[in-house]
Amino acid sequence: MIDIAIIGGGPAGLTAGLYAARGGIKNVLLFENGMHGGQITASSEIENYPGQIDVVSGMELTRNWFAQGEKFGLKSEFDGVAKVRKTGDFFTIATENGKTHEARAVIFATGSVPMRAGFADEEKFIGRGISTCATCDGFFYRNKDVIVIGGGNAALEEAYYLAKSSGKVYIVHRREEFRAPPATVERVKNTPNIELVLNAKPIACVGDEKGVTGLKVSQNGTERVIEAPGIFLFVGRTAKSEALKTDDNKYICEANDRGEIIVDLRMRTSLAGLFAAGDVRAEAPRQVVCAAGDGATAALSAISYLDEHPITEIR
Repeated sequence: MIDIAIIGGGPAGLTAGLYAARGGIKNVLLFENGMHGGQITASSEIENYPGQIDVVSGMELTRNWFAQGEKFGLKSEFDGVAKVRKTGDFFTIATENGKTHEARAVIFATGSVPMRAGFADEEKFIGRGISTCATCDGFFYRNKDVIVIGGGNAALEEAYYLAKSSGKVYIVHRREEFRAPPATVERVKNTPNIELVLNAKPIACVGDEKGVTGLKVSQNGTERVIEAPGIFLFVGRTAKSEALKTDDNKYICEANDRGEIIVDLRMRTSLAGLFAAGDVRAEAPRQVVCAAGDGATAALSAISYLDEHPITEIR
């Protein structure tokens, strides 16, 4: 019997594991089917993590996070989780490799993945000129023109970041107005090498065997090709919450229409014993320090839950 099962090995999951194990919980098991650290390991520059004076990569920042938890007894299962269910007082966790585990409490910290914009040949050129991370891949486009697709805060922030080192930055947005804070919009509009391509819809990626060469867009009914070797997508993210869905496509706890898990300030979901942390939860700030804070909060809440439901009592 697992005391606390943690699903997801990013900043939220790793911090939850550390706090749960150090909090005296004997059997804490973290499920992750890939490298510990999550998506932050793809970031080339992190300079806003508290106490981290030097600019480091995501890989460097999270290098010792699991080892730190392991020192207090945190264990890891290199296996993805397919389903999470609750029957009676315990959770059943079914993994992608066909294993089944029982747990008293679950912290769900699977994160989210970038959405696609839906234009022709988009998938074909992912990794060959199309990226979803400016800090990861912006270096490759120094002094070169790039295209940013999206109109939210992330799109504008990343466009501003790219404008510091790239040539011209084209922001392609399907509307006239942006879904970002006014200050961010104003900063982008006042950046000389950023050009706004508004009321525009991406139609197809243009490229060859070497990679992207441009993007065909339809703007106000007229088609044009914007020439650039790099395209960055920031059109939203999809929560990785499929494991919490039942066979009739409903969630075992409360979730919003985007599949993000709804929690309270203690990271508790609507299902007792189930907690959610990091980018998979609703209204997540999508910052590594916030995900880590979520993980700590979730672990402390899970410990309290176990204290309130001792195994001798529920058996």
